[in-house]
Amino acid sequence: MRGPDESAGRMFCYVSMEARIPQDHPLRSIRKRVDEALRAIRPELDRLYAKRMGRPSVPPERLLRALLLQVLYSVRSERQLMEQLNYNLLFRWFVGLDLEDEVWDATVFTKNRQRLLSGSISRKFFTAVVEQADREGLLSNEHFSVDGTLVEAWASHKSLRLRDQADERDPDDPGNPTVNWRGEKRSNETHRSTTDPEARLARMKGREAKLAYQGHVLADNRHGLVVDARLTQASGYAEREAAVAMAQRIPTQQRVTLGMDRGYDAASFVEELRELRVTPHVAQNQSRRRSAIDRRTTRHPGYAWSQRVRKRVEEVFGWMKTIGLMRKTRYRGVARVGWSFVFTAAVYNLVRMRTLLEAT
Repeated sequence: MRGPDESAGRMFCYVSMEARIPQDHPLRSIRKRVDEALRAIRPELDRLYAKRMGRPSVPPERLLRALLLQVLYSVRSERQLMEQLNYNLLFRWFVGLDLEDEVWDATVFTKNRQRLLSGSISRKFFTAVVEQADREGLLSNEHFSVDGTLVEAWASHKSLRLRDQADERDPDDPGNPTVNWRGEKRSNETHRSTTDPEARLARMKGREAKLAYQGHVLADNRHGLVVDARLTQASGYAEREAAVAMAQRIPTQQRVTLGMDRGYDAASFVEELRELRVTPHVAQNQSRRRSAIDRRTTRHPGYAWSQRVRKRVEEVFGWMKTIGLMRKTRYRGVARVGWSFVFTAAVYNLVRMRTLLEAT
């Protein structure tokens, strides 16, 4: 018998959203770990808000869950995220909204961003996620890999001005000025971007220079989970400086290994790591007459194994740029871009942890 194609609007619905979400949906296990991390940082969130004065705000836990969905589902803007949250039952369930709850305006993210930024919430959330991974036995705490990548800034070459002419504007079209760089050399020493003054010109080998930041990741070799992440201004020494800073924060008293590509093959850098009781498993730079890594390091079987495993860091960058919206940042300034970079690394860990624990 053919069913009728008629829609009768109902005033009441007696089916809960919990029943609408499949029990084996991937977001269920992620939501469980997210809630655990948010409970761990709840005292830090409480300090960001007044105790008795003012109107009740949108709970910061819901803001963070919504931002997490934005990373997971590659939602390009917070306005589009709010549109999804208005009609997507899965998004509503994950954030913690009932069917009758109003969706807040997208400007709420803008108004609360500085509060979350000043409280270093992304760093605390990231740390809580890493502690979960450690408790579940997913970290080795002995063997690590480090690498860096460029994160394109939200600024174009047209925004570059000479430092002493940074306030000048082109008269023809301020929004899209005509710029002729023919015969003029641009560098970080002489030029700054008026759109994002903290961005720096940088390039990957064989590619054109772009205004960018530099993201750095320290990953555990056992499962490729990120144990530290940070973002700096792009420079020729940023990767080595960040690697030393992250190596100093490794929570262990025993000697550890650190796998790296040949871009880290510098004598002063290798010596600095050895003083920190870190064995530098750096790929030898064959283009140099003499590498800073000699036979006392390369003769061990662990060196060859570390060189194979260190490539997992590239998987982290690939996910963060393809899925996590970090190929080109939507924010400006080291602080805001860095907040987003660390938060995205935490989301990567949550996805990776779910995959690892469900495979066992």
